[in-house]
Amino acid sequence: MSLDLKFKNKARIFDIKEVEGVPALQYPLFEATKVVCHGISTREGGVSEGIYRSMNLSFSRGDKPENVMENYRRIANTIGVSVENIVCSAQTHTTNVKIVTQEDAGKGVIREKDYTDVDGLITNVPGLCLATFYADCVPLLFVDPIERVVAASHSGWRGTVGKIGKVTVEKMQCEFGCRPENIYAAIGPSICQNCYEVSEDVIIQFKENFAKDYWNQLFYKKENGKYQLNLWAANEIILSEAGITSDHMAVTNLCTCCNPEDLFSHRASQGKRGNLAAFIALKEER
Repeated sequence: MSLDLKFKNKARIFDIKEVEGVPALQYPLFEATKVVCHGISTREGGVSEGIYRSMNLSFSRGDKPENVMENYRRIANTIGVSVENIVCSAQTHTTNVKIVTQEDAGKGVIREKDYTDVDGLITNVPGLCLATFYADCVPLLFVDPIERVVAASHSGWRGTVGKIGKVTVEKMQCEFGCRPENIYAAIGPSICQNCYEVSEDVIIQFKENFAKDYWNQLFYKKENGKYQLNLWAANEIILSEAGITSDHMAVTNLCTCCNPEDLFSHRASQGKRGNLAAFIALKEER
């Protein structure tokens, strides 16, 4: 395994865990809670070929299903979870968040999903592993070690405008009694502002949903009339407004588009790619 990741700064946001040649990115912030198994995949350590090289975790992008299944077996082994207990999102850029129960075990990997339009998942069931998928969009991961609840949400620009991070925290509060000040949150590898050019219609929606005081942090206009958008800052603002404290938050310094050899990026590959996945599970009590 050889990762040559280019970070935006020297902050230690991630560790790299490797088992049998299969790496996953992990957060020291989460590992310190001692209640979760978690990780974010890279392109390394799988069996897929060509544009899917090698750890593609999407069954829907044209890869061989048997290769994807083997990739799941390998990454599950690294993270320390069971393939049979993985539950996948059904992402369509909504702010819909689903409560996951034992009845959902395996959906999206060994069983068909019986739901759609789900970009966020929450559970308090030990052993169930939540999985969401990426190739430039923002992974959001959450753990409340007091109430023992975990969540994962997919936040592209639409999910960010809709503040799915806040929606997720509020649902953790409502359904499980979580207190925001007890929740740890991570903003995962995704496209950085320098790489993310958007049109004015996207910026109009951000202006409608974020206070003017934040605009300079979120975007700037270029001579060509386009804008550079900062999804990392936007999600940090959203989580802060939801009550997550700064010492309980890890904000990525790793861009998918700047690291196309090691991470899948939709923009860098012009859509010819597989998917990364973010995984989180409560540890089973022994």
